[in-house]
Amino acid sequence: MIAIDQINDLHRRLATLSDCLDIAGKRAQVEVLQKKTEAPDFWNDPKAAEAFMKNMNAVKSWVTGFDKASSAVDDLDVLYEFARDSVGGDETLESEETRELAAAYAPAVKEVEDLELRNMLGAEGDNLGAILTINSGAGGTEANDWSAMLMRMYMRWGERNGMKLTVTDLQDGDEAGIKNATIQVEGDYAYGYLKAENGVHRLVRISPFNAQGKRQTTFSSVFVYPLVDDSINIVINPSDLEWDTFRSGGHGGQNVNKVETGVRVRHIPTGIMVENTETRSQFDNRENALRILKSRLYDIELKKRQEKQAELEGQKKRIEWGSQIRSYVLHPYKMVKDLRTGVETSDTQAVLDGDLDAFMKAFLMQEGAGSAPLVEDID
Repeated sequence: MIAIDQINDLHRRLATLSDCLDIAGKRAQVEVLQKKTEAPDFWNDPKAAEAFMKNMNAVKSWVTGFDKASSAVDDLDVLYEFARDSVGGDETLESEETRELAAAYAPAVKEVEDLELRNMLGAEGDNLGAILTINSGAGGTEANDWSAMLMRMYMRWGERNGMKLTVTDLQDGDEAGIKNATIQVEGDYAYGYLKAENGVHRLVRISPFNAQGKRQTTFSSVFVYPLVDDSINIVINPSDLEWDTFRSGGHGGQNVNKVETGVRVRHIPTGIMVENTETRSQFDNRENALRILKSRLYDIELKKRQEKQAELEGQKKRIEWGSQIRSYVLHPYKMVKDLRTGVETSDTQAVLDGDLDAFMKAFLMQEGAGSAPLVEDID
């Protein structure tokens, strides 16, 4: 039976979060902001109104998340009383009520842990969506297959967390898998979570493409950039851009491979190259490519600020986006281990199905992302 000390521990963690997040202050702020939306002229400027609503909902989401976790923990108090009465105070016994308590305990713990994890996402840009790219390393078909497995893993992670995912560019492998892919991930704090995935991912297994049945090691790189939105102004000089069009490859409608709908843009000062084949419209693909380019330029600026801040603090943080970060061993034993944090698990299938929370949480704790983001007053 779940002990009362376990439930009390959740109450203590919630009390700490309430103070740290200033839930009372945010609750009052939401009431004030909500009244402003009721003004008759609020929607006269739709763009300004949408920005206001977005910021208000960001504040409101903290209150909603806290209330949800608090309600789940309060329910445990009631269930505990029923469970204790059902076994006559002997917590070593089991009953229908003790099983009901145990079933409710795990979801309550997850609600609290999710709030604690989100509280670590306080760095600039953490609240934004993300652009995630996957590139195959050396290894031909084996590496391409590994990249496809990583793509599936991140798509599953996004689905599990209510994210909207759009594949904006995809190049299939010659025989199987993919050579590279770009995925746009839209959702609260997508970049804050996914930045833990930056780096090289290593796979060790018996390759299905090796006739000798030998164990093989292959690599794919993952890069994550914050997805800029209308609240972030990135100015690009049109003369700094080189545009090119091409025929999109792969499966699709009759326009594919016949009309030059794919676009490629090169940012001359940085050398950044972006391709987009998301739609059959060249105009839409140009807009999408430009948005991804802006996201990458914003990411560069963020890293410059991080390096400068680290120097000011006298302790340079490691920002080794290109280094090997995690190993996925499927043979001769099963183990996924993060080489930065030491977190590991033998449940490799769960990880490949998108269960990445333990790795992300450990990374954020190690980086010391800080407390909840400050919310500016909205006029």
